Amino acid sequence: MIIFGTKGYLYQLAIVTLVCGQCGNPAAHTLRKRVTKFTLFFVPLFPFSTKYGTQCTFCGAESQLNQQQADALQAQAVTGGAVPGGAPGHGAQGGAPGYGGPQQANPFASGNPFQQGGGPGQSGNPYQR
Repeated sequence: MIIFGTKGYLYQLAIVTLVCGQCGNPAAHTLRKRVTKFTLFFVPLFPFSTKYGTQCTFCGAESQLNQQQADALQAQAVTGGAVPGGAPGHGAQGGAPGYGGPQQANPFASGNPFQQGGGPGQSGNPYQR
């Protein structure tokens, strides 16, 4: 008696911010790789199916990608830049406006906007004594 079958493995490759094609919100999307392997006597031997996809963390919508699109999104996650051509169902630019691309000045980089004064009693916060 020979026992054979399949086993699926799910790998999370990256998290990228994209405009969701379903809900239209700029949200984090998980880039996932699903590999199905042939097993013999419960030992995984070789992969026979590999699929890539993204899932919106806001609404849960999933979309399938090909390997080139998945590689481009993974490169975007590493560099933080925009993806040329974009991903299907994720906005025309492949990313949300204001996310990625050239670095923008952070208006809150100086810290708490209420603590502009020097020391105690000189705080710009009207609610702090």
